[in-house]
Amino acid sequence: MADNIFDISFDYEDISYSGWVNPSDDLNDSGKPVSFHVVLNGVSFGYLFYHDAGWHVNERRPRGLVECAGTAIEQYYNRLESERVSEQ
Repeated sequence: MADNIFDISFDYEDISYSGWVNPSDDLNDSGKPVSFHVVLNGVSFGYLFYHDAGWHVNERRPRGLVECAGTAIEQYYNRLESERVSEQ
């Protein structure tokens, strides 16, 4: 769904990355998307997913870059949760 797409940005090894994330419609047991299509700096980064206490991607990417993208996704959902709680 286009409604769920959100922007991310971060720095990794002195390079600024920005792009967008399209969450999967499939949800895990905690209600979060099971994977995320990520595009960074206009290039498809791949599909990120969280498994065995770490972020993974279906493409060959530097481990640190994968972690930064995953952390940016986590921060987005943490902000959403904080906003939801403060509205109650």
